Amino acid sequence: MTQWNRAIACVAPALVSAIVLAAPSVYPTGTTIYDPSRAWSGYTVLSPLGTQAAVVIDMNGAIVKQWDGYVNSAGGPARIFPGGVIEGAAGANPPHQESLELVERDFSGNVLWRFDHNEQIETREGKKIWATRQHHDWQREDFPAGYYSPGVTPRIEGGNTLILTHTNRVQPKVNASRMLEDDRLLEVSWDGKIVWEWVASDHIDEFHFDQDARAAIASVPASNAAPARASFDWLHINSATYVGPNHWYDDGDQRFAPNNVIVSSRESSFLAIVARDGSIVWQLGPDFSASPELRAIRQIIGQHNAHFIPKGLRGAGNILVFDNGGPSGYGKPSSMALNGQGIYARPTSRVLEIDPVARKLVWSYTAPTFFATNISGAQRLPNGNTLITEGPGGRVFEVTTEGTIVWEYIYPVFSGARSTNSVYRAYRLPYDWIPQLTRPQEKAVTPPEKGQFRVP
Repeated sequence: MTQWNRAIACVAPALVSAIVLAAPSVYPTGTTIYDPSRAWSGYTVLSPLGTQAAVVIDMNGAIVKQWDGYVNSAGGPARIFPGGVIEGAAGANPPHQESLELVERDFSGNVLWRFDHNEQIETREGKKIWATRQHHDWQREDFPAGYYSPGVTPRIEGGNTLILTHTNRVQPKVNASRMLEDDRLLEVSWDGKIVWEWVASDHIDEFHFDQDARAAIASVPASNAAPARASFDWLHINSATYVGPNHWYDDGDQRFAPNNVIVSSRESSFLAIVARDGSIVWQLGPDFSASPELRAIRQIIGQHNAHFIPKGLRGAGNILVFDNGGPSGYGKPSSMALNGQGIYARPTSRVLEIDPVARKLVWSYTAPTFFATNISGAQRLPNGNTLITEGPGGRVFEVTTEGTIVWEYIYPVFSGARSTNSVYRAYRLPYDWIPQLTRPQEKAVTPPEKGQFRVP
C-alpha cells in the first residue's frame, strides 16, 4: 500500500462513519421547497427503483399519473413523449441488471411499440426466451438528451432507437481468464431490425488506459460464482446518448456529429464519444492528472447521465454529467478505489457542465451533504436552472445557476425487496405534453426555519 493509500484508508472510514451517524431518523417527504416564481414548472417523471412503475408528479408532489410494469432497477429511465406517450424498460433478468424489453405505451397503457429480439437467454427456471438485455439507458434519435428542449418534438412512431445492452463474450485483449459481461450498443429501426452495433471490448486499445490500469483489468481472476454471476462487468457503461445537434458540429468539428454517441463508464471513470465507424473520437478521463485542464476539472468518479445539453438551453453544446464520487477506476491511486475495498475517498457528489473542446469546467453544483454513490442525473431546464436527481435517497431538486434550491422533492414510497425510495432518474416536461391531465394549481412551499421546526 502506498503512502497515499494508507493516508486515505485511515481518513475514509471516518468520513463514512460521520455520514452515517449524521443521517436523520425522521425527515419530510413530498415537495419540501417550491418557489413558483423561480422554478420552471411542469410535470416531473420519476423512475423509482422499488416501485415497478413510471410515476408523474405535479410541482406540489401529487401523483397525477402512473404507468405500472416498468422495471427501472433493471433498465433505467422512463421517458414521456408529447401526447402522454411513455417508453421504458419492462421485465427483469435477475441477477443481471438488465431488462427483457423496451415498451412504448399510450396514456391508457396500450402497447404502441416494443423490442425484445436481441439475444436468447436462459431464465432461472431453465427456459430459453428472447430478451433485449437492455440496461441503464436507451435513446430515441430525434430526442436529444432524452428531455425537453425548445423546438424539439420527438415522434411517437418511426425513427431509430439507441439501446445500451449486455452481451457475454471472451476478449483476450481485456482479460484472458474471465467471461465478460460486455457493453454493446444497438441501433434498432422502428420495424425491429438492428441497423448498427458497437461492442466496447473491441476498442480497449482506444480508451487511454495506462499500463497499471490494463494490468488491473487483465488480472481480475476467474470467478467461482454461479455462471449467471460469473461474468466480469469490466466497464459498466451506465449511459449512452446521441450527441444531438450542436454548434461544434455546425462549425465543422466532425467529432460531434449529431448521430455519434457519448458513453459513460462508471468502473473506469471516463466519458467517450463513439463515431459511426466505431472509433473513439473524443474522450475525457480516466486520468484527470494528464493535463492542466483536466487537473482543473479534478477527478470525475463513477459518474452517471453524461450528455450534451440540447440546443435552445443554457450551455447548449456543453456536457452535463453527474459526478457521483465514491470508488471507481483501475490502476493508480487516483482511481479513488483502494485495493478493491470500496473505501470512499471523496464522500461528496458534483454536477458538472464542461466545455468539451476547451475541456474547461463551465459550471458546477456541489454541497457539503450532497452525496449520491450511484444512479442519479441532471437536466438543464429552459429557464437556465438545473434539475438534479440525487438518486439513492429519492431526492430531486431544482437549482439556479447560483446554486439556490427553488424546488425540492423526496419520493415518499419505500418499496421493493430492499424497501427503498431511490429514484433512478427524474425528468421535467411541459404540462401540455400530457394533455389528458388537467393542469394543476401551483402552491408555493416554504419550509420552516430549522430552529422553528416542531412535530405536533
